[in-house]
Parts: sequence; C-alpha cells; structure tokens
Amino acid sequence: MEEYIKIATEFSATPGARYISDGKHSGQEFYETLLKDRYETAMKNGRKLTVDLDGTHGYATSFLDEAFGRLSKDFGAVNVFNNIFFVSNEEPYLIDEIKDYINEANNIN
Repeated sequence: MEEYIKIATEFSATPGARYISDGKHSGQEFYETLLKDRYETAMKNGRKLTVDLDGTHGYATSFLDEAFGRLSKDFGAVNVFNNIFFVSNEEPYLIDEIKDYINEANNIN
C-alpha cells in the first residue's frame, strides 16, 4: 500500500497560515497531525510518501514553509528529497517552492 496524503480531503481545502496560534488549518497543525506521522510510516515501510497538493483554494507560503521546512529540519533535506513525491497539476510551481523551503531549512542553496 502506498503512503499518500491528499491535503484537500484529508486535512483542509483551505490551508491556513504558519502556526496553530494563527488560526485554523495551519502548517504547524498539518505537520503535527498528519505529515510527520505519514512520512515516518512511509520511511519505516520503505516507501515514498506522495503528497497531493491539488484541490485546495491555495496555500500561504508560510503554511508550506512551516510544514515542509520543518520536515526537512527534523529529517534532513536529503532524506526528505529521497522519500517524498509531490503532485501539483493545478499549480505546478508549488513543487519548486516547497523544494526551496526544504533546502532553506537546512541552509542548502
């Protein structure tokens, strides 16, 4: 079984800002309640985690930075790049933005 997250249906169609204190559906909440556990499960099972970004009403840059930058800080950019795959047919540029946040979290330019 593939490890997969569709943010729009499993988390929220309206992702919020960076921190839980900023309001509903924050990047921090996404990381703590869904992303981290699914990522760890995928790694434990020798699978990649697919994150589907489509179907939302958009993303705040702070949401993406908090969720995926924090994943990178906790697990390392190389591990994240080797174990995660992003789908974004609606806004493909988001994938490059997320990759930048993963690199920046580890001071990789």
